[in-house]
Amino acid sequence: MLVGLVQYDPEWEDKERNKQKLSWLLENNLKEVDLLIFPEMTLTGFTMKSQELGESSDAGSFEFFASLSVKYNSNVFAGIIEKEKDKYFNTLLHIDRKGRLVSKYRKVHPFSYSTEDKHYSRGEKPVITKIDDWNIGLSICYDLRFPELYRGYSKDRIELMVNIANWPVTRIEHWKTLLKARAIENQCYFAGVNRVGKDPKLAYNGFCSIIDPMGNEVITGFEEEKILVAEISKDFVNDVRKNLPFLNDIYLL
Repeated sequence: MLVGLVQYDPEWEDKERNKQKLSWLLENNLKEVDLLIFPEMTLTGFTMKSQELGESSDAGSFEFFASLSVKYNSNVFAGIIEKEKDKYFNTLLHIDRKGRLVSKYRKVHPFSYSTEDKHYSRGEKPVITKIDDWNIGLSICYDLRFPELYRGYSKDRIELMVNIANWPVTRIEHWKTLLKARAIENQCYFAGVNRVGKDPKLAYNGFCSIIDPMGNEVITGFEEEKILVAEISKDFVNDVRKNLPFLNDIYLL
């Protein structure tokens, strides 16, 4: 499967400008891929203005990403601020090649250090989605610090884990280390997609990466806006798990 990671610098809280920016970036840089992954809160940056910027999961942001999925014949993972009744969620959407919503994951661990838990409700469950014969576990940013979520995914023997993020420079070594740890301990690929640039409070330097089941970097980006494309192999996941059957020896789950 060919996976594209979109490492870009969103304009702060400006959905329309970011739609224009992403349209240009894809038009000028995208190769054909099976899955295109965007950062957390793709069109706004990591804002706490949930009530001002929230929308239903089938509204304008969804329509924009659905149009991209059709145009580029690719599955899309993108982040939105989702409104449902009187609640707001930090949400990851999976949209298929035909522009249809396949699944959505709501962030289980709001980042209390930044008061995210005061502005967003937490998701209640993990979500595994499918692309062809790939099983994919979804997560968002701060979730990466909680291995329990990913152990649950590995119990179902998923082959790819994804985390979309706004992870700042000051803690980027944590990001890099945890991506590798989650891939190694669960013997699967891990795709981490982080933004670059600055928002009013923080700076970001990307390090979008795909890590393979042995902890090796398949591809990594740094600082610049770009689309990183790499191929991943389900056969490789199966071979690693067969030759090193560590997951069979877990006794506390």
